[in-house]
Amino acid sequence: MPKSAEALERHIDDLRAAVRRAVTAGDRARARTLRAELRDAENEWEAALETLAPERVERPVALLPLREQVHQALTMLGAPAALKLIVQVHEAFSTGEITSARLTSLRRDEERSFRSAPQARPYYLCAALTADLLAPARGLLAVSTWSMSTRIVGPLSPRVDFLTAAARLAEEIQRLTDPGPAARRLLWRFAANIPGAATGSDSVRPETVAAAALAELDLHRDADQRRRDDAARRARDRLDEVQQLFGAKFGAVATEHGSA
Repeated sequence: MPKSAEALERHIDDLRAAVRRAVTAGDRARARTLRAELRDAENEWEAALETLAPERVERPVALLPLREQVHQALTMLGAPAALKLIVQVHEAFSTGEITSARLTSLRRDEERSFRSAPQARPYYLCAALTADLLAPARGLLAVSTWSMSTRIVGPLSPRVDFLTAAARLAEEIQRLTDPGPAARRLLWRFAANIPGAATGSDSVRPETVAAAALAELDLHRDADQRRRDDAARRARDRLDEVQQLFGAKFGAVATEHGSA
């Protein structure tokens, strides 16, 4: 028997808490399994909403807190993202409205909440960390339940994260019966910056974008991952609990080969 939306919401909260515990414990295999279960539960929740009366589903996301809306957009992207992209993803796949102006103080609010009651929430919206100084990467938000290496940003990471997001969004659009103009515009913006993703026509095929993004991703992923893994080890060794989520002050943590 399908679960109700309310039951799924409780299940999703429990899964997020379990993901956080697995990540904190360093159990990557368990975290991957739980993330897959979480994605399935979120998809079930979306399907459950469709069965509700129209007046209840007209603006479902608008009923959610801002941080939850941002979390949904970041989860879809699967990589640290700038505020503008988060807004664009929300507009493309959700209802309700968020703006960059509403997001500017969100990370600071999350840090204050974590400092006052560490790990009280299933997840926190935190900073991406620079690979050299382990400082907060300017303007990039991430999710605390992601692995440390996912939240690290090295020299190749912006391109890798762009391609990762492009592939994931293209795959999401493929699952939609009618993506809508906002989703199609977003897909085009990604396609225009990926060789082989756009054919020059006004219509861009999501499967072509995903394939082109993944093909280029194969060229950069290993080198980027090595840099991220190295920085993640330094972060776990040198940063306290708060700094691992929200970054060290500039210059506070030197690289292994001296300051950048």
